[in-house]
Amino acid sequence: MSEFAADYLIVGSGSAGSVLASRLSEDGKHSVMVLEYGGTDMGPFIQMPAALSYPMNMSRYDWGFESVPEPHLGGRKMACPRGKVIGGSSSINGMVYVRGNAGDFNHWESMGATGWSYADVLPYYLKMETSHGGQQGWRGTDGPLHVTRGPRTNPLFHAFVEAGVQAGYPATDDYNGQQQEGFGPMEQTVYRGRRWSTANAYLRPALKRSNVTMKKCLVTRVIFEGRKAVGVEIEQGGRKSILKAGKEVILSASSINSPRLLMLSGVGNGEHLNKLGIDVVADLPGVGQNLQDHLEFYFQVECKQPITLYSKLNLFSKGMIGAQWLFLKSGLGASNQFESAAFIRSDKGVPYPDIQYHFLPVAIRYDGKSAAKSHGFQMHVGPMRSDSRGSVSLSSAKPEDKPEILFNYMSTDKDWSDFRKCVQLTRELLQQEAFAPFAGSEIQPGDDCTSDEQINDFIREHVESAYHPCGTCRMGAADDPASVVDPECRVIGVDGLRVVDCSVFPRITNGNLNAPTIVTAEKASDAILGKRALPRSTAQAWQHPDWANSQR
Repeated sequence: MSEFAADYLIVGSGSAGSVLASRLSEDGKHSVMVLEYGGTDMGPFIQMPAALSYPMNMSRYDWGFESVPEPHLGGRKMACPRGKVIGGSSSINGMVYVRGNAGDFNHWESMGATGWSYADVLPYYLKMETSHGGQQGWRGTDGPLHVTRGPRTNPLFHAFVEAGVQAGYPATDDYNGQQQEGFGPMEQTVYRGRRWSTANAYLRPALKRSNVTMKKCLVTRVIFEGRKAVGVEIEQGGRKSILKAGKEVILSASSINSPRLLMLSGVGNGEHLNKLGIDVVADLPGVGQNLQDHLEFYFQVECKQPITLYSKLNLFSKGMIGAQWLFLKSGLGASNQFESAAFIRSDKGVPYPDIQYHFLPVAIRYDGKSAAKSHGFQMHVGPMRSDSRGSVSLSSAKPEDKPEILFNYMSTDKDWSDFRKCVQLTRELLQQEAFAPFAGSEIQPGDDCTSDEQINDFIREHVESAYHPCGTCRMGAADDPASVVDPECRVIGVDGLRVVDCSVFPRITNGNLNAPTIVTAEKASDAILGKRALPRSTAQAWQHPDWANSQR
């Protein structure tokens, strides 16, 4: 059974899919159908910013992926949460907003993603944002995505920034503006006290249009006639059917599910597909390769003053915070608590920042599962540009079977030296005068963890994913055998099929991936509609004048 569904079929309602649904339908000329397997994003676990640790640990909202045992991390299986809900991962993420560095996008272009330099993407950042408190001229003022800052009432947020300045680093009042490098306030996709996911920003307004619909179903594969994608096979309540697309099928299903769907549909490494008995439509060896992520660890320190969120972790306080948020959308519940940040360079000769800090005024795991037994604070810290590359492959030809994910974390010597540098630079920060009234002893790594071997052991055991998987359908030149999509996000070797999400990133960007994923969808929307790209920006991003000879 098959039926015409819409001009554009978008698989996934997440950070990219919601944007596409809005932009492809806004002129009223085309019909759009969004296909989403997950359920509603309504309810306090998702909408309340401070509850961010809950949805990513709930099978109702998360696909529940994990890696195979990671060979360089002592065989640990690493969690890989991806949103299975309206809004996708923008509904379960930490709401941290980082555009990425100008150098990231210029590097994309040098890797064959023509038209994706910083000058090309900056106009789309301006188009998509409404910035509250950002740098004038560098930030959008009337876009659908509201970007705000936390109140930063806890003195620890300011101590962190002051310590950075005392250590000789620059301050930056807007790392998403002209100057990313330095210490300053962190930005969040929170608006009027609520998580401002792409579902809230883009999808809900789009669904009010008569030419946009959403269907709850599992997409099992793309349907081809010859080499042209003409629709998708879906499963609903145990029954399979086919939905036809008038113009294109667009996969926006995440860096795990987009390559998985391509492979289930016969697009991928021919040898791998043949072994599983899948008919090959296009032999594209790059599908599922180039998997990248950010790793980080939590540098935790006891606080000498009882000013951290530790006192709010009891049930009574949580109830009060929840009630204030529920009725007033204010108080501690209205922030993700990541309110100060830093981007620094690990060494001289590094052209732009390659280490990121999130500062949090409590010592607790990101998944909320365990907290230190006292007042403390922590810095999430990790390198931004690892050379380690992993892969996503099929474990079988059955759509219901989870894919095999190998990140291959920490597979280079540089990974280890970069993480040791993170420990060293963080300890130096903590010695600054600004931290003197607050910083007690180290909870982890611990004051006795000093030798390279001890630090390596700590890293191996405690390093965590920052949940930024990307790169598995790499964008590049159509004649590059490693490319999966061309610079217009068209899947190479077939017609009528695109991938638009963070899987197309040639290389991981600096910081959290939600903002670059949204801007990718904004820019791709114009390409899909055949519109001319927005005029390139002439703005010049700041770079440390003596980066070649100085680390700070």
